[in-house]
Amino acid sequence: MTSRHNVKKTIAALGMVAGAFAYGTTEAQAADPIKVGTFLAVTGPASFLGDPELKTLELYIEKLNEGGGVLGRQIELVQYDVGVDSKKAITAVKRLVSQDKVDVIVGGSTSGASMAVIPVVQKAKVPFISLAGAVAIVEPVKPWVFKTPHTDKMACGKIFEDLNGRGLNTIAMISGTGGFGKSMKGQCEKLAPAYNIKIAASESYGPKDTDMTAQLTKIKGVSGVQAVVNAGFGQGPAIVTKNYRQLGMNAPLYQSHGVASKKYIDLAGDAAEGVRLPAAALLVADMLPDNDPQKPVVQAYSKDYTAAYGSSVSTFGGHAYDGLQMAIAAIVRAGSTDKGAIRDEIEKTNGYIGTGGVVNMSKKDHLGLDLSAFKMLEIKNGNWTIVK
Repeated sequence: MTSRHNVKKTIAALGMVAGAFAYGTTEAQAADPIKVGTFLAVTGPASFLGDPELKTLELYIEKLNEGGGVLGRQIELVQYDVGVDSKKAITAVKRLVSQDKVDVIVGGSTSGASMAVIPVVQKAKVPFISLAGAVAIVEPVKPWVFKTPHTDKMACGKIFEDLNGRGLNTIAMISGTGGFGKSMKGQCEKLAPAYNIKIAASESYGPKDTDMTAQLTKIKGVSGVQAVVNAGFGQGPAIVTKNYRQLGMNAPLYQSHGVASKKYIDLAGDAAEGVRLPAAALLVADMLPDNDPQKPVVQAYSKDYTAAYGSSVSTFGGHAYDGLQMAIAAIVRAGSTDKGAIRDEIEKTNGYIGTGGVVNMSKKDHLGLDLSAFKMLEIKNGNWTIVK
């Protein structure tokens, strides 16, 4: 396996790490780069995740290096494109820790890939910040594993809150059979009783399925269903959305935060009108009130990313931004690249205002977000709106 991008790039330092260059370094240290490893789904069916994640890491590592680096040292990004293949992810991470000798890993586009490499990073004792959604990545807590995205468990809770607010309590679920879809389905089933939600029907679809009409027809035939929740990511949810409208199904349709990018709207087209989903504030940066502490952060990221790549932002790139910010800040606070010290400082992350929300980690919480970090969005006229 070869690295698609093994870069020592440089762009103005991240605001969060201002003052990073005050730490003294020896000439030997200055000569050695700080290595950030990553493994992403840059190509393949989950490229809508990995592509903006990689672009974000490259963009802000350039910014850091142009600003002088961190601790007087440049940052080197060591990257492997693993698609959605968990075996490739394991191979890549083994190489990152044993051959490339990275100081920290910020990556893992999919839940399946992230879960697969946990034993490797735990054994190697390398800090790992995942960019994937499944709550199982950080629950139960693993000493060397953290994550930035909101969890599937949180998505279920936010959707159920919205259903309660609309007076709807009987739903059907349709879920992808991949790691994320299975995990979110399970989390929704566990949480449903606490919100007085009844799941009256449940169907699934595979990653290569191109038509979900049969599954949706079964759901349509179940009496009393007031809303449908789709647990999935990638192209599957867009197909579900199109088939849903083609069948004339009018009950509210909810998607997960796994489709929180403009690509979903583009793929689903007019069928996406009225769909609701929980997502980070990044997607609605300019709609946030001026007193929202996230507004300047998400607006700045949106401006940087759009200027660099000429495309709209997605929450997935934002997850990479937050992961890199927290990793670099931990290195700065540690004053070294000692892996144990970096791990300890990531765990102490408190009050970090990122694209995903305000993060407060602890020994018992390696995510640090709550439901307030989610916005409930509705697609209207081909764009995002905030549900009031």
